[in-house]
Amino acid sequence: MRNSSDIVDGFRMRGREVTRLESFSDAVFAFALTLLVVSLEVPKSFADLIGTMRGFPAFALCFAVLATIWNTHYKFSRRYGLDDAITRFLTCVLLFIVLFYVYPLRFLFNLSINDMLFGRSVTAPLIRESEVSTLFSIYSFGLAGVYLAFTLLYLHAWRLGDALGLSEIEKLETRFVIYRLLTVAVVGLVAAGLALLPLFPSWAGLVYILLFPILRGFRIVHRRRLAARG
Repeated sequence: MRNSSDIVDGFRMRGREVTRLESFSDAVFAFALTLLVVSLEVPKSFADLIGTMRGFPAFALCFAVLATIWNTHYKFSRRYGLDDAITRFLTCVLLFIVLFYVYPLRFLFNLSINDMLFGRSVTAPLIRESEVSTLFSIYSFGLAGVYLAFTLLYLHAWRLGDALGLSEIEKLETRFVIYRLLTVAVVGLVAAGLALLPLFPSWAGLVYILLFPILRGFRIVHRRRLAARG
C-alpha cells in the first residue's frame, strides 16, 4: 500500500519512535516560535492593540516559514530514523541557524508588510535605505544556511542508503529532495550576493521567483522517472 502505518508516500517510516534528538529539536522550534510572540509588547490601550494586530500578517508569515522548516526536519526524522554523531551535529547546526534566523526574519517581514500596507513612512524611522540590502542579505544567508544543513542531512542519509535498506524508489526520492534543498540554498546565496552588490540590490528579491519554475521542473522530471520505473 502507498500509505499505511509503515509506508507513507512510498517511503518506509524508519523513525517511528521519537528520539531525544527529535525531542530536543521540537523544543528548539517551540522556543523559536516563542521568541516571535514575546517580541510583541502587551497592548496597554486599544490603539496599542490595533498596532499589535498590524503585526499579525508578518507573524503569520514567520510562523509559516518556521513550520515549513520544522516539517522538513520531521519528514527526515520519520523517513530515516537516524541518531548518529553526524546527524546530531548537523541537526544542532540547523537549530543554531534557526534561532539566529528568527529576529532577522521577523524584522524583514515587518518592514515588507508595513511598506506594502501602510507606506514607507511607517518603516523609515526603523531602518535607513542603505541598510535594507544588508538586512536582506542576512535573511538570505540564513535561509541558505538552513537549507544547506538540510542538504547535508539528506546526503548523509543517502550515503547510508544500503545500511538503512533504502529501496531504489526511496533512493530516487532522496536524491530528488537533495536537489530541491540544494537549489533553495544556492538561490539564497545568489540573492544574498546580489543584495550586497551596489549595482544589483533590487534584483535580489526577484531571484527567489526563479524557485517556482525550477522546483516545478524538478517535480515533473521526478514524476516521469517514477512512472518509468512503474
